[in-house]
Formats: sequence, structure tokens, C-alpha cells
Amino acid sequence: MNLVVMLEHCFLRTSDGRIWTATTFSYDFWQRYLEVFDSVRVVARVQDVPDVPNGCRRADGENVTFASVPHYVGPWQFALRVWSVTWAVQEAVTSQDAVILRVPSTLANLLAPVLRKRGQPFGLEVVGDPWDVFSPGAFKWPWPVRVLARFWFTWALKQQCREAAAVAYVTKFALQRRYPPSATAFVTNFSDVELPTSAFVPVPRTFGNKRGPFTLITVGSLAQMYKGVDVLIDAVALCIKEGWDIRLLIVGDGRHRPDLEAQSRERKIEDRVRFLGQLPAGDPVRAQLDQADLFVLASRQEGLPRAMIEAMARGLPCVGTTIGGIPELLPPEDLVPPNDPFALAAKIKEVLRSPERMARMSMRNLQKAREYREEVLQARRRAFYRAVKEITVEWQRRQNP
Repeated sequence: MNLVVMLEHCFLRTSDGRIWTATTFSYDFWQRYLEVFDSVRVVARVQDVPDVPNGCRRADGENVTFASVPHYVGPWQFALRVWSVTWAVQEAVTSQDAVILRVPSTLANLLAPVLRKRGQPFGLEVVGDPWDVFSPGAFKWPWPVRVLARFWFTWALKQQCREAAAVAYVTKFALQRRYPPSATAFVTNFSDVELPTSAFVPVPRTFGNKRGPFTLITVGSLAQMYKGVDVLIDAVALCIKEGWDIRLLIVGDGRHRPDLEAQSRERKIEDRVRFLGQLPAGDPVRAQLDQADLFVLASRQEGLPRAMIEAMARGLPCVGTTIGGIPELLPPEDLVPPNDPFALAAKIKEVLRSPERMARMSMRNLQKAREYREEVLQARRRAFYRAVKEITVEWQRRQNP
């Protein structure tokens, strides 16, 4: 059976027809679905490019094909291409396919009514919270547009969770509370993170009585302001103003990078902030994590942050916000509210001035990360895929007795 996976991600296509990704969702990612399904058709935005940027990886391959959706960025470009996007989404899925929607997603919002009309079952992988996605500061959209999007996407996701035949959440509790599934649905939870044995350090870190310099690191896309990097830059500036010797490494890239670089200059800390750009997943990112003293995620929106789990697997102390699934990873004493650079600066200083606390955080984080080893999550994923396949086969049998 063929599986259609629809997701909100932009892939790149070169003139030879090959599909590439700059971050996640390379061919290795899709192979997990091939453990249960014969083939996978990925439905997502695809942008044509003349050359492959450095660090990109192939996304298509044997038994993994792509149904391209016209590329767009933001609500205005979407409005201009809405008919061609809608047509591409609806043409990509047939009644012979099993369907998994990775949500929240604009494309899923276009397809769900079609599936509802057909009565065709589908599975959901709930990886984020639109209520937080469209929170203040996350998008530089006009206020009415952002508020309308916030309520519309939240309502749509609640509706989809009620209608889905199978639902997999990346969190254990957080997303389930806000977006509950149907009482009859197959329900499970698992993270997207891939942590082979090589991703873990053998022992926790130790910290001497270091007075500086301290290296902070954050990892995430700069395509939107979800990750709160602007808040982190302000918090670092507050710490430096009080005499702390701090460096900040930012791993990731996107259209807001020039704004964040300008913010660093305005705060007069451009010599303390390094933008490393997009790094290939795996060893290059781990090498940067190993240089750091503290991982900070000032997110405004999260499902369950893969970057934080990867940092925890390296034995890094971590500070995060009280958003999404982050409280499932960190204890309350390592959390701060979102959009509060003063609270974040206070927490950073509180952690850095205590080597004993940092050592305890390292030990606890390493133990917690082991719960997300690949072999632990694989069985849950496979059970979810089988449930989607079996439910689809039964539906098809009833349609064609």
C-alpha cells in the first residue's frame, strides 16, 4: 500500500528532478514509514533552485516520491496561489492511499475537508500547537491577520483530532490536553528525534569554578520567530551589561537572520554573538553543542523540541520556556515564561554561577534523553503506522466489497 504524508515543509528541487532538504526530512527519515508501507508519496511545497546549497541532503529515493505543491511564503503569497495550491493538494491523494497528515498545516487544512467528504480515514502526527505558533511576537503579521489565523488554525486542529482514525502526538500530555482525540481513535505518542548511540556522551559533564567566558547555544530555524532568538539576544545583552563574559552561538538560518543580526548590533553585542547558519544534522551540530556550557531555548511555540533532546544527550545543562512539551523535558526550576528577557537573563545567571547545579542538570538531562533513544521510539511508531494501514484497508474493503 502507498502512504501519502502531507507536511508543512519546503523542499528544494534541482533541474534533474531530485528533491533536497536543508534541514530535516531527508531520505533516512522516510525509511521509517517503509517498514510498514510499500511506498511513500510526500506532499509538500517544493521550490525550484539552480544549485543545491551546502549541507543539503537528498529527500527522495527508492520508493519515496514527491507530489509538489507550488511554493509560497506567508499569507499573501498563499492568497495569490490558493487555487493552484488547493488543486495540487487534492490531486495528490487518491482513495487507494493511506494518509498521514503532519499538523498543524495549511495544506492539511485544505485536504481534511476532502477526506471528510469521501469518508476516507486518516492519521495525524501532531507536532505543534497553532495557538502558540500565532502568539504575539512569533509572526510579524498585521494584528487582525495573526489573531484570525490563531483562532482558525486552532479550531481546525481540534476538528482534525476529533475526526482522525489514529493520532500520534510528539508530547506525552501537553498537546493531548488542548487537542484531544476521538474516543475511538488509536492514540499514541512518540518524538521525531533520532538518537543513535553515537548521539550520547558516555558520562555527564563536570564544571569547575569557571568565571568565564561562558558559551551559550541555541538551535532552530530563523524562518519565523518561533524560537524566540530575539528574546535570547536581549537576555544575553542584559547579562553582558552586568559584567558577565558570555558568548552566544546561534545554529540555524532563515529570513529573519538579518533582523536578528541587526538586533545584536543595536544591543552592541555583535562581537559576542555568532550566527553559524544552517549546519547538517548529526556530528556538525553535536560538535557545536560540545563547545557550549548551556543550551537555551526561548521558544514561543514547541511540540517537543528535538534540538533540546539532542543537547540533553550531549550532557548539556538546558534552560527553556514553559511552552508546549518543554516542561516534559525540564523541571520547573529550569523554566521561564516566554517573551520575558529579564526572567531569562536571571535564569541564565542563576545557572552559570553554580557549577554544582550545572553538574546536576547535566546528569539529569542525560538520563532523560535516554528515554528518546531510537530503539525505544521505534516500536510506537511502527504500531501507529500499522494502525493507519489496517484502518485504511478495512475502509477500502467496505467501499469495494
